[in-house]
Amino acid sequence: MSDSSKPVAQTWFGPITAVQRRAMFALVPVAVAFGLVVGLAFLPVTSGIGGLAKVGSEAVLDLPDELVLPPAPESSTLYADDGETVIATFGDQYRVQLEYDQIPDSVIEALVATEDSNFFEHNGVDPEGVMRALVTNIADGGTSEGASTITMQYVRQVLSYTATTPEEVAAASEVTIDRKVKEMGYALALEEEMSKEDILTNYLNTVYFGNGAYGIGAAAQVYYGKVPADLTTAESAMLVGLVQSPSQYDPINGSSEAALARRDHVIGRMVDVGYLTSDEGEAAEAEGLNLNPQEANNTSGGAIDSEYGFFVDYFEKWWEQQEDFGETEEIRKARLYRGGYEITSTLNVELQDAAQEAVENQLQTGSEFALGSVVVEPGTGAIQVMAVNRIYSNDVSENGPNSAGEEYGKGTYPRTTNPLLSGNSAVAGYQAGSSFKMFTMLAALEAGMPLDTTIYSPYQYTSQYPISGENSCGGYWCPKNASPSEVGDYNMWTGFGESVNTYFVQLEERVGADKVIEMAKRLGIRFHNSKDLSLTSEESAEGFGTFTLGVTQNTPLEMAAAYATLPADGVYCPPVPVTSAQTITGGTITFTSGCEQVIDEEVARAAVDAARCPTGDGARTGNCTWGTAEQVGAAVDGPVAGKTGTTDDNSTNWFVGFTPNAAAAAFVADPDSPQHVVGSANLGKPANAIADILAAQWEINGEGDFTPPEDLVH
Repeated sequence: MSDSSKPVAQTWFGPITAVQRRAMFALVPVAVAFGLVVGLAFLPVTSGIGGLAKVGSEAVLDLPDELVLPPAPESSTLYADDGETVIATFGDQYRVQLEYDQIPDSVIEALVATEDSNFFEHNGVDPEGVMRALVTNIADGGTSEGASTITMQYVRQVLSYTATTPEEVAAASEVTIDRKVKEMGYALALEEEMSKEDILTNYLNTVYFGNGAYGIGAAAQVYYGKVPADLTTAESAMLVGLVQSPSQYDPINGSSEAALARRDHVIGRMVDVGYLTSDEGEAAEAEGLNLNPQEANNTSGGAIDSEYGFFVDYFEKWWEQQEDFGETEEIRKARLYRGGYEITSTLNVELQDAAQEAVENQLQTGSEFALGSVVVEPGTGAIQVMAVNRIYSNDVSENGPNSAGEEYGKGTYPRTTNPLLSGNSAVAGYQAGSSFKMFTMLAALEAGMPLDTTIYSPYQYTSQYPISGENSCGGYWCPKNASPSEVGDYNMWTGFGESVNTYFVQLEERVGADKVIEMAKRLGIRFHNSKDLSLTSEESAEGFGTFTLGVTQNTPLEMAAAYATLPADGVYCPPVPVTSAQTITGGTITFTSGCEQVIDEEVARAAVDAARCPTGDGARTGNCTWGTAEQVGAAVDGPVAGKTGTTDDNSTNWFVGFTPNAAAAAFVADPDSPQHVVGSANLGKPANAIADILAAQWEINGEGDFTPPEDLVH
């Protein structure tokens, strides 16, 4: 097929109304920013633009080489924190590059009619469209948007994929007049370097059509199982309709009605422009979607093929939430899968392997109970470990039913409800029990109560908090201690070390439950289900007395990051899975956590001193009695602190511990049936696992010490 056989669009531009004309003249001062490039755009296609530099627009025409020769899409690689060990790859295995004469007329016609009906007439910028958009958008009080030619869209696409920083990614699609003017300048310069045919070919070979299909060649295969030359007019129109929003008009996993309506809009534009007669348009619209979906198969690795699947899956979902990588999750994922990034993660393979062994030494893979752990680095938020006695799987029916009778596969956990360790809509987390007493102690210390605050604590205590049910005494909550022998005077060292419930309920009463909840929120605790959200709201928090015993659903990732605040002297760092990424063009993107001082360093140091009691490590400014997890202190050849956590009915058991440079949280529960009691035989296993994990961590990086508090002791 020769170039001469390709369509030449008719100029289509409706009359400007009198109202629009008056608005146009009224807005002349605002339009000055457009004047230069729009004026040049009125020149014929054959006119040169060399004179632009003479009037001060050199920056606008500083044309990147990538716009003419865009880099081919490449897989991205995820490395461990050493920058060398590959833990996953993300990329397109399936690509179809086409020459111009392999693209059917119907695709070109549909694209031009819908996206840029004057494409073959302008110099890269459509002046009529620009002026119409200028009048409409500015008159409505908006910014300049719309009037993007195919050339301008191609410029935006390449600038986004060749950006070297998140800021450049955002700038490539930000809705501002400056961005639009720069885009116009690039488009004008680009059409001096490339033919219309080359622009169309590059655009159609790289634009995303959804469902893993990049380029029209792949899209024809994915949606119809055809080569592009065999597409009908209706099929070409459907595919071109996806360009505007692949997710909104997705006919496979989304709404076929929306896809059909969008396709018919494209066909209507083809009739309006003159590519189709009315009869041809009606015939095309009469066709069904006639889909023949094929697997794109465009993942080369990722979580499924990685032995570190839970971490890799978390990273991928984290990446999809980073707004700087695109406007939608789909666009962000596309950047990961074809952006050619060399990404250094925070995963420490040596510690991860030790943690996996520690977990499986306590509960083997395939157990009905999940035992999992997360390690976070204080002061950075770096996620160093995500270990669990499960096999990451994307297949929910590999080896038979799980404990709940569902086809998850023995020892596997399906991606639809993953991650076990960081929570999502299906797995909000698990009750963390007495490990929440830390937030009560911190709130009390912040209120000026010293570590030696002594309170007589009976075996059972009737609180001031109204409640109904089996834990009610005369209409008020009346919790008990774990043992009838736990009676007497306790302070923060001894009460935390022995985990005395009635001490901490009284301490919570003194400081206020709302202050305790606010403290937990400051340390990154999020509330995932509707019940937790309502009870922890500003209106209800004051009366939520049971909060100190950890009755809300939380995840190991949240708890590890919260406790990491303490050895970091009160600096909370939201957890992050990566430190940097090298771009395909050689730039470096640096990722940081956004750490923030959320509690005073003396408050943090005082809490650390009391938290040394449960592990048997011993406080430095006071006296401990005995600890609920002394095996941790015995295993770790260095300073260590932490807290056990058990729910009233033993449905879950936790331990959260830390050294000066690592915080680790572990839980045991049945994720398929959260009320399934773990049993007394499993109650010490999270602490045992953390003992081995922190012992390994100290051998790898045994540095530092806890600074004793100088205040808030007596």
